[in-house]
Amino acid sequence: MNIDPKLHEWTPEFTAWRRDFHAHPEIAYQEHRTAALVAERLTAFGLEVTTGIGGTGVVGTLRNGALGHGGGNRAIALRADMDALPMDEVNDLPYRSQNPGRMHGCGHDGHTTMLLAAARYLAETRRFAGTVHFIFQPAEEGGAGALRMLEDGLLERFPFDAVFGAHNDPTLPVGTLSASPGTVNGATDDIMIELTGRGGHAARPHATIDPIVAGAQIVLGLQSIVSRRVDPLDSAVVSICTFHAGSATNVIPETATLSGTIRNLNGAVQNRLAREIPAMIEHLAQAAGVTAAITYERGYPPVVNDAGMARFVAERAATVLDAADIRTTLPPTLGGEDFAYYAQRRPGCFFRIGQAGAATGAVPLHHPRYDFNDAILPIGAAIFAAIAAGEPPA
Repeated sequence: MNIDPKLHEWTPEFTAWRRDFHAHPEIAYQEHRTAALVAERLTAFGLEVTTGIGGTGVVGTLRNGALGHGGGNRAIALRADMDALPMDEVNDLPYRSQNPGRMHGCGHDGHTTMLLAAARYLAETRRFAGTVHFIFQPAEEGGAGALRMLEDGLLERFPFDAVFGAHNDPTLPVGTLSASPGTVNGATDDIMIELTGRGGHAARPHATIDPIVAGAQIVLGLQSIVSRRVDPLDSAVVSICTFHAGSATNVIPETATLSGTIRNLNGAVQNRLAREIPAMIEHLAQAAGVTAAITYERGYPPVVNDAGMARFVAERAATVLDAADIRTTLPPTLGGEDFAYYAQRRPGCFFRIGQAGAATGAVPLHHPRYDFNDAILPIGAAIFAAIAAGEPPA
């Protein structure tokens, strides 16, 4: 690897920052402590700092050379997410979560730290030309913080020509990076279904309209959406993940509630599923004699990397990592990412940084024993800095 010794020298400090974030996780739009620390550090580095974008978002701006002062239009954005997950941590770590029901189970504490580290490095070395906007975003975990920042005038207030973001990847070894063109993350919609029948004694089912049987028929029927309504060459997942009904073994309940997630890799498929899934539920409910109240929430669109920007990231990463350790053909994941909203507005690349080491870093994302691997803090910082130092394709 080719990493400036300065970043290695600062790594103990970066590690302390990351572990402090880890110990004080905050969920969507509640990232007040995190945002305040981010703003404080960016200010100390000498950046122009704006807070409160999209709620708790922070933007730091760094300019260097004529292009950064109106002499040209080269401006890029580098993005990190700040929020944690609403889950309990079971790790026995000195820096484990101090907030019950809150945990950095996806590594956003590390993403925030890597981008802070890159900002410090670029502010000190000035090894770039133009303008770099460092976006520290709230509410990636289902809260659409990216969209909220854009609706709050992010592009108008901090114009940029290209945007880049990173995520740690516990399935890839330390020292590797994935920057693939095209779709890299899936669309994520949610559905909630409330079925209402007629309750009664379990010994007299003929006098009831059983919402549990209707719900079971709906769960099974929805599986035919993927097998019979979606092109086999496309990808889709329909998963009903909760089913709540009843309170006694001898009572057929009046209601049942179900909820789940719908994932796919194609915006057209996402639109089709949003039409056909509620229609199928209505038909199945009607056949069973129950009424169905359906809430279908459109989630994040797919993340689609611009081919030129993906190639650019791979080229810039090759100045930091061994070229053999840069992947450009990894298959997409059906995990969602609201970086998609940035990539819809400007050419962008969302890339993955391997974090699986010999002793740490391989626990899956969203697992109660997950922990970000601090060994990749200087790697991520160096890659962000290398991107800023390059010239993205027009």
